[in-house]
Amino acid sequence: MGACPDNLTSELPVIRSPGYAPFVAKHPSLQFTLDRSSPVPLYYQLSQQLEAAIEQGGLAPGSLLGNEIDLAARLGLSRPTVRQAIQSLVDKGLLVRRRGVGTQVLHSQVKRPLELSSLYDDLEAAGQQPATRVLRHTTEPATARVAAALGVPEGAEVVFVERLRLAHGEPMARLCNHLPAGLLDLDDDKLTGTGLYRLIRTAGITLHSARQTVGARAATAAEGELLAEPEGAPLLTMERTTYDDTGRAVEFGSHIYRASRYAFDFQLLVRP
Repeated sequence: MGACPDNLTSELPVIRSPGYAPFVAKHPSLQFTLDRSSPVPLYYQLSQQLEAAIEQGGLAPGSLLGNEIDLAARLGLSRPTVRQAIQSLVDKGLLVRRRGVGTQVLHSQVKRPLELSSLYDDLEAAGQQPATRVLRHTTEPATARVAAALGVPEGAEVVFVERLRLAHGEPMARLCNHLPAGLLDLDDDKLTGTGLYRLIRTAGITLHSARQTVGARAATAAEGELLAEPEGAPLLTMERTTYDDTGRAVEFGSHIYRASRYAFDFQLLVRP
């Protein structure tokens, strides 16, 4: 095996497979820089750069990588090093080994920071090509739970919106939102074209804070069918009540997310 010089830049061709998403990149091949003088293991350098290429869209879902022997030869690495790099991404759910097909890129998992932002904006910022399907848009009497969250009388008319949020054409989450009646003018075209928080801000409402609860449970059969998951698959749940700068509750959301495609990202600080 030939040795790679320090700070080697190697090109990794990507194979296209019929029936899978086509590979689209700014360059015909990807470049990886491996620094042999670094204390960082070579397998980790390679896995991090592969992960970045997946997250940033350089390696599209459905793209195939060459086999380990070919990759090792092209990159000037040992086969165990390449195998370890690939396995680390298989363990993260970014790659999958398919018999008779090879190592294939999966959709990257969306890691969403816990801040007052909308899923649409977070997906858009991550280059995940968000889309929305409006499932229901109606007015209905507020249940006791919704009334308590929005600070309106039980039975008062509220707006209810149920949407399916997609990324790269795949379902990511089912979003259910209740809003006070008359808060803003909504229609299905607006709800399909952008995120709810952006519509609220466009209406001149300043979002200030929110109370949020994150949990997990198993998918029902109907939820699994909607989200392309098997019945019983793990789902992340989130309930959030959002307030404007006057302290008024402007939205109560109850959402479910595919745990296989979605994660919440926490930053924890030591209390002084």
